[in-house]
Parts: sequence; structure tokens; C-alpha cells
Amino acid sequence: MITKQLSVFVENKKGRLSAILNCLAENGIDLSALSLADTSEFGVLRLIVNNPEKAKALLNDIGVIVKITDVLAVVLDDKPGGAAKIIEALSQNDISVEYMYAFDTKITGKAIMVAKTDDVKAANDLLVAKGFADISSKDVFRA
Repeated sequence: MITKQLSVFVENKKGRLSAILNCLAENGIDLSALSLADTSEFGVLRLIVNNPEKAKALLNDIGVIVKITDVLAVVLDDKPGGAAKIIEALSQNDISVEYMYAFDTKITGKAIMVAKTDDVKAANDLLVAKGFADISSKDVFRA
């Protein structure tokens, strides 16, 4: 499934991450996945949320730079080699992965991998054609 991801640019200042997460929580934004990478000056917080447009507007209102990006979310077996099968399929079809992270899901024995590829639509079409499970938002969010 192609889904929307927030890329939030977080200053490396005490309390900044807390302010961002509290802003989302106070406004009913449900987080399903979170990844944080940092440099010496700022971090990039990547989020999968139930309402990306609302979350972006809320964060912009408190002075945070946010970008919405299409990413691939795919169900994988939550066992050794689950992610390897997906990456191998992408690699064999010359689709490069820029970054990825995974999170647990409500589906027993499964996890969800989020990946930013050089061609998200082609990656999605390929994985669906190869029989990897497509997911819906009900598999991701508690609502």
C-alpha cells in the first residue's frame, strides 16, 4: 500500500521532540510508526499517522517544518528473513531503497515495513503482483 509519511525536521534542542509529540497527542493524532534519525544540528522524525494533513498543519502552526511523502507500507512475516524477501524482490527489479523501518501490527505473526524507494508506485505494483499482502488503514490504526 502506498501511504503518506510525515518527515518532520526537529531542532536538536531540549524539549523540541516533546513539544512535537505532545502537539499531535493533544489534537488526537494517532501515531502508528515513528523513526528518528539525527545529525548534530537537527533530527528527521518520520511518522505514519492517521491524519497526515491535519498533523502537518498543526506542526506548521507551532513553527515546525514538515514534508508529506509517499512511502510503501507492506506486510511481512514477523520472522527471520521476512524483510529480506521484500528487499530481494525490489533489488531484482532495480528498485532502490532510500530508507526503511518496520513496526508491529495488529495482525498476528506479521509486521509492517515502511520503505522509501526511488519509485514507490513501481515498488507497490511489483510487491502486490508477487503476492505480498496489501494492507489497509484498519491493519495499521486502532480505529
